[in-house]
Amino acid sequence: MAQFTPQQAADVLAIKQVIYEWGDELDINNGLKILDAGVLADDVRYFVGGEWREGKQAVAQFYQGRKATLGDNAPVMRHIISSLRVSLDSADHAKVGYLLVFFAKAGTPPFEGYCDPLAVADVKMECTRGADGEWRISLFDSGQIFKR
Repeated sequence: MAQFTPQQAADVLAIKQVIYEWGDELDINNGLKILDAGVLADDVRYFVGGEWREGKQAVAQFYQGRKATLGDNAPVMRHIISSLRVSLDSADHAKVGYLLVFFAKAGTPPFEGYCDPLAVADVKMECTRGADGEWRISLFDSGQIFKR
């Protein structure tokens, strides 16, 4: 059973919030405003598009490049995060795991007809507290266990 001090409980809530804000950024803005969202550490390691991206600028370039390449066919995404677990390694570092059900479809919503999940993935994240006291994502990795 997880037992936290009041400060640790506040940290867990802040970590969960930054992850939910990350998901919202991808769902609402397709990752195009990921830098403005303030959810990534400067030195984030981020696995997306089949390769590792080092640093938040590289992550932003991935999402901008995808939109530039796909235009109106860029996927409309929805991330459903469940079973989120936070493990505090230190006062400024945490490991996070959760199950991600991911829907994506190209086009303009609202979509009609059937759209099954694109993938179900086991996600590993790490978060670090910056010098400003804010928690940010410092690692994102996922392994798809089911995919369309």
